[in-house]
Amino acid sequence: MKIAESIKKIKITNIILLTIAGIINAFGVVVFLAPVKLYDSGISGTSMLISQVTPSWCSLSLILILLNVPVFIFGLKKKGLLFTVYAIYAVLIYSLCAWIITDILPVDVSIVSPLAGKDLFLCAIFGGIISGCGSGMAIRFGGAIDGIDIVAVIFSKKMGLSVGTFVMIYNVILYIICGFVVNSWILPLYSIVTYAAASKTVDYIVDGFDRAKAAIIITIKPDKVCAALSETFENGITILDAKGYYSGSEKGMLYFVLNRFQIGTMREIVHEIDPTAYISINDVADIYSANNKNL
Repeated sequence: MKIAESIKKIKITNIILLTIAGIINAFGVVVFLAPVKLYDSGISGTSMLISQVTPSWCSLSLILILLNVPVFIFGLKKKGLLFTVYAIYAVLIYSLCAWIITDILPVDVSIVSPLAGKDLFLCAIFGGIISGCGSGMAIRFGGAIDGIDIVAVIFSKKMGLSVGTFVMIYNVILYIICGFVVNSWILPLYSIVTYAAASKTVDYIVDGFDRAKAAIIITIKPDKVCAALSETFENGITILDAKGYYSGSEKGMLYFVLNRFQIGTMREIVHEIDPTAYISINDVADIYSANNKNL
């Protein structure tokens, strides 16, 4: 029953977008990174290294499948069947497109990047940004292109590490190994630039380019503050009853979503009404509401 339910949840829109994500990722890696022997991060970077030190029949496309697919299947219980199907599909598209670019299309990507030549900095930046777009799209639409996050989820707790720390350590070790294999530290160092560009791009794609801000306001004049903010910004506000621990006084806790350009005005309005008000600002990645006045 669970398998049937998961299959029913598969969306054509997600499949189309995962297809685009795989194509974009393959383009970034094969056209910009692989020709100049720069390395992607995670299992994708591991696959690139292995493909360089193995016979020619052991292509990048084949290694990507051999390393990623078992990882996604191994993480089935933790991530669920729908994610696993989406992730494996994205990896297959990534591998297929990488094979098409290297072996089918009349484009020489064996020595230099056909678009950036031998310029390592350009290859690192654009390879990272483009592959990051593909990876970010895959994550945003329910899948993944690299199984390193699954490996991190499985092993990080056993090692007493966070997922982010595990991934960072994995990539540092990968780039050190690459340095010894190619007997040069220039390529691994540029690969760190690729990793940074890709990571930031993934964050933008998954969380949005302009994150909303959530303000938590603790005030002794909640009604007046709400009235002023609502009149100025025409946004909904959630009010919660609160009580000061030391003072024991009754307060109001307001939850208010706004953009970064409104923060200064909001702060002035709040402190003009209640100079003692406490304001905390946090990033908000996504807002799921048909009408934010429901807040």
